[in-house]
Amino acid sequence: MTDIPYRNALVVGAGVGISAAFARAVASAGLKVGLAARNVEKLAPLAAEIGAETFAVDASDPEAVARLFTAADEQLGEPEIVLFNASARAHGPVAEIEPEAVRRAIEISAFGGYLTVREAARRMIPKGYGAILLTGASASVKGYPHSAAFAMGKFALRGLAQSTARELGPKGIHVAHFVIDGGVRSARRPDPPDRPDTMLDPDAIAQTYVEILRQPKSAWSLEVELRPWVETF
Repeated sequence: MTDIPYRNALVVGAGVGISAAFARAVASAGLKVGLAARNVEKLAPLAAEIGAETFAVDASDPEAVARLFTAADEQLGEPEIVLFNASARAHGPVAEIEPEAVRRAIEISAFGGYLTVREAARRMIPKGYGAILLTGASASVKGYPHSAAFAMGKFALRGLAQSTARELGPKGIHVAHFVIDGGVRSARRPDPPDRPDTMLDPDAIAQTYVEILRQPKSAWSLEVELRPWVETF
């Protein structure tokens, strides 16, 4: 199997679940890893486990994201893989939800994605290679009741991914968006006893991310949709 053709990875919006599974997967392949989140204390166990660097960042703040990449340049080398995994929800009826909560959700999920992609592209374009991965959701393609803010942010992130993939692909930079169409299994959110295998396994999701990184340029995937195999349509 082809090795991952990159030397390091920066995860923006790191935590448990998908981002942690991805960080473990690329670290086990020998890559240097950086983990960035608003609360770096929560990253300490994972960072110790895989030998990762940690960075504090507010993904919606342009200056904070710029500082993050400058710090990553120094501690990891210019990031060659960047995973944007940050998102925010503002749950509630559309007629009642607070506007500032909606603004904040969009700032993190969509504007934060733009800021991250911008800094990554500035480093990758001169070199002519790199990979930018963006974590989407069911809400990237279909809105649900009481979830307008989340859908707005994820729809925008998907649009960013599509535009960026077409702009940067010819420059040698692989941009891929992942529609995580289902709940992600965790210790706090296991499969229901009466419905086994209905949750997505974060390690399996991470495996797909890694396989995307290994794709040859002649057949890059720009979007992948993942859902539990037991789902009916």
